[in-house]
Amino acid sequence: MGIDEKVWVELLTTQEVVAIGLRTILESADSPFPITTIGAEGAEPDVVLYDVIRLQVDDGAELDHWLTETGSTVIAVARSLRPDLGARAVEKGVEWSIDLDITAAELIRVIQDAMTGHLEDCPPVHGMDTDAYPGAAAGLTLRESQVLGLVAQGLRNQEIAAQEFLSINSVKTYIRTGYRKIGARTRGQAVAWAIQHGFPTSAVERSPDEKVE
Repeated sequence: MGIDEKVWVELLTTQEVVAIGLRTILESADSPFPITTIGAEGAEPDVVLYDVIRLQVDDGAELDHWLTETGSTVIAVARSLRPDLGARAVEKGVEWSIDLDITAAELIRVIQDAMTGHLEDCPPVHGMDTDAYPGAAAGLTLRESQVLGLVAQGLRNQEIAAQEFLSINSVKTYIRTGYRKIGARTRGQAVAWAIQHGFPTSAVERSPDEKVE
């Protein structure tokens, strides 16, 4: 799949040298598509590279904004010496990360795969703390795990959408792909699987045999 329009990558870091380095790579590397790090006022970037070091000085509200109030793909810039900051990013909902020693060619590949929806198959990209959430061993993404956890707590699709700031169609997609990965066809089967695999659950039980929508 080709990329015809210019891709806007927003760089968020507290360290000038990191910003300059990433910007230089993005704007000067040999890329099959045009990239900019400056976008139109009021518009949303296509990709946000969020350096987790910002969480030292930010309460996380900024990261919440990018994850829940925009359509931008958020990729964390991980810090190997600060796994605590990576864990905070995971708690906020970040699913993907890159390392600071990423090469120019690898970074361009990351942006391309972010735009075409293939980050899961992108070698330079890491899943954020794959053992830090239930269902990771079964191949669930962090979002799928979060949605399945809310299903297990008895929430309906619309309630999940409202709580997670997602569209109802996105919730249905996460449910469908999550169910497929765990071999469930109904909510009852999904809840039973979740209980067996350490998801926090609720006493609320609704439509145990409801099929995937």
